[in-house]
Amino acid sequence: MLSTTKMMLMLMFGSLLLIVACSNDTASEAGSSDENTITVWTMSKALKDFVPQYEEESGVNVDVQVIPWDNAHDKLLTAVASGEGPDVLQIGTTWVAEFAEAGTFLDLTEYLDDYDNLADDNFYESAIGTTKYKEQTIGIPWYVDTRALFYRTDILADVGYPEGPSTWEEMIDASKQLAARGDGQYAIDLPTTDPQFPFILAWEQGWNYKIGNGADNFQSQGFKEAIELHHLFYEEEFSQTGEGKEFFQAFSDGSKPMFISGPWDIGTIKDRAPDIEGNWDVRLMPSAENNKSMMGGAHLSIFHNSEKVDKSLDFINWMADPDTQVKWYKANSELPANLTAWEDPALSDDEMVSTFGEQLKSTQPLPLIPEYERLGQEILTSLEEINRGGADIDQTLEEFQTKAADILDR
Repeated sequence: MLSTTKMMLMLMFGSLLLIVACSNDTASEAGSSDENTITVWTMSKALKDFVPQYEEESGVNVDVQVIPWDNAHDKLLTAVASGEGPDVLQIGTTWVAEFAEAGTFLDLTEYLDDYDNLADDNFYESAIGTTKYKEQTIGIPWYVDTRALFYRTDILADVGYPEGPSTWEEMIDASKQLAARGDGQYAIDLPTTDPQFPFILAWEQGWNYKIGNGADNFQSQGFKEAIELHHLFYEEEFSQTGEGKEFFQAFSDGSKPMFISGPWDIGTIKDRAPDIEGNWDVRLMPSAENNKSMMGGAHLSIFHNSEKVDKSLDFINWMADPDTQVKWYKANSELPANLTAWEDPALSDDEMVSTFGEQLKSTQPLPLIPEYERLGQEILTSLEEINRGGADIDQTLEEFQTKAADILDR
């Protein structure tokens, strides 16, 4: 018997197919009919200006079609329903399971040995973990990201942690002192809209999501401890309930001298808060049982019915090359997935960037299930009810587990 989730996917794709069949625009969005041209769908505008290097080297034309992130999900759904897609497509790590389940991708497993840059051991282990789905290889890591702790070195030194807190116990101790500075003074700006963050906290408490266990995963003590830890920061007013100042402003004036974010905010702080240069740094995530963070980023995949597999693989192989990955980082500040690329001085000589490189070694893939994003949003809703609404943790977790069971059809 089909699960409710699979039935919903089939109905959704069937409805889209009817819509597409009535549309006159679909053919123009399919892969190019020119035998020497491959079509690439991406959410990165910068790729258009980057691919001429490959075109010159290979003699192959690359038709880059940029899709806004807000439209990408629906556009991919339409492509799956119609069978009219690109040759190569960018896929975010959190979309892997959903679109793999729908048959979007060509399984690349049999091709990996034929291209120097596609072997699994070229990449971070957890990045490879996000490219595998039901024994298929659905893509090749393009760039990666993760989360680490940004902190004000001067302010944390005042409370005894000049190199930042290395454990959650130290984080709580530092936060007590920071929040005691007076009204409007907090310790840390925790991510409130990032569905990955609750999973990070839970991993660090020793929890893990086991596919097949369904909603039972959320009955573990480690998951509850993560929710309790998250709530502690709001209950004790170490973190502000509500939006408050923009994060870089609060970081600059010291009212929130710590925050957790990704590598892109190195540039944000340098650009938006130049007055604190030399007084801030980035360190690895605080640890409990471990200090695991999430493995994010994007992959390059091949649409399941592309007629230009060889050319598409050659392009992806070029994009995965260490030299290409370094050039992409220099141009766009997106971190290489290829391990060898991290030996380049552009990355290895930058201490903050190197910290993210080190954190990437202690990461974990988010659950590779089609329902991940719905689960993540439900967890955020539950945290909102606990942290802002004063809901009881045990009761809210019980209600969340019921919702999770419905989502997962278990």
